[in-house]
Amino acid sequence: MTNALALFGRLLLAPMFLLAGYSKIGGFGGTAGWIASKGLPLPEVLTVAALVVELVAGVMLVIGWKARWAALALAAFTVLANYFFHNFWTMPEAQQMTQQLFFMKNVAVIGGLLLIAALGPGAWSVDRR
Repeated sequence: MTNALALFGRLLLAPMFLLAGYSKIGGFGGTAGWIASKGLPLPEVLTVAALVVELVAGVMLVIGWKARWAALALAAFTVLANYFFHNFWTMPEAQQMTQQLFFMKNVAVIGGLLLIAALGPGAWSVDRR
């Protein structure tokens, strides 16, 4: 049952990143604008970096190839996204509850990714661990 649960866990975590990365392709300008609105430098470069991390590491997570590294990369990415884009403590009161929910959802996702990094992807993976 462990290997099946590991596979399902990877398959449930990955779409969040795959869909977000894919949406950045068609919404490149909007994503770069949003990044720029947060005062971050080189918004186009950061958009490309986010797109690549989400798509490449997301696929790696699905197939279980270098899944520990993919999970660590996605966890680090999510920590940064939380800090810069879901920093509810700096937002107007009307937005705080929604952003806090996004923040806490991401904290849970980071926890799942760290479990994959610690325990591996399971035997039903390219890595077979």
